[in-house]
Amino acid sequence: MTQSLNKSNIKSVIERSDTPAGRRFDGVIQTLIILSVISFTLETMPGLSTWQKLLLTGFEVFCVLVFTLEYVSRIWVAEHKLKFIFSFYGLVDLLAILPFYLSFGVDLRTLRAFRLLRLFKILRLPKYARAIRRIRLALALIKEELILFLSLSGVLLYLSSVGIYYFEHAAQPEVFTSVLHSLWWSLITLTTVGYGDMYPITAGGKLFTFAVLLVGLGIISIPAGLIASALSEARDIAEDQAAVNRDSEDQATKDQADEDQGYDDQKGAEPSIGSVKPDQ
Repeated sequence: MTQSLNKSNIKSVIERSDTPAGRRFDGVIQTLIILSVISFTLETMPGLSTWQKLLLTGFEVFCVLVFTLEYVSRIWVAEHKLKFIFSFYGLVDLLAILPFYLSFGVDLRTLRAFRLLRLFKILRLPKYARAIRRIRLALALIKEELILFLSLSGVLLYLSSVGIYYFEHAAQPEVFTSVLHSLWWSLITLTTVGYGDMYPITAGGKLFTFAVLLVGLGIISIPAGLIASALSEARDIAEDQAAVNRDSEDQATKDQADEDQGYDDQKGAEPSIGSVKPDQ
């Protein structure tokens, strides 16, 4: 009984933000997340002294211990433990602390920034929730178009890398070494970024680059137009659904009022016992 009570108390603190203890817990965790991201950023600065590195390392150890305790506690109080472990937040929480214990070569501490998305749930911002639902609806509306567009973009990416390879390989064998090396040029050209580390010098290569740039402008504008129109349609759908819900609520309120009025009229029409005269 005591263990169940303690588990219930811990669950209310960890998962609920409508209590003073829950709000304090969320505030501490969110503050530690922000400070740990800042600490990671400071660690990348050159010229840090030994005591500064030790201070940052000590703070990192403290944060990892707190996040580990929080992660284990969330699993313990979760009703569906596997569902939480493999959820988005569960995976982010795990990846943010796992490299510390396993000494991976990749530092995943920056993933902790994704944990700040819990603020949308903590602060109970309904307008942002509605915006997220509209974005999800918009992406669902144009899912097939986006898949087709991404497939065509992949084909164009490959074809442009092959084309520039044949135009420029003979003139710049050290730059356009292979088709795979040319993929980087295709990517920065189709996206109209153009870093300047790879560029054509032959006449054929320059003409080909001009054609690829024109295609790249279309690649950028097409998804932007699709997403904009889908968001507009999603907003219209959401507004229509809201109007239908309001009408349903108004009709239900009206029906309830009519039912109550009919009941009152029927009650008022019934004769009282004292008003009934005995038969003569």
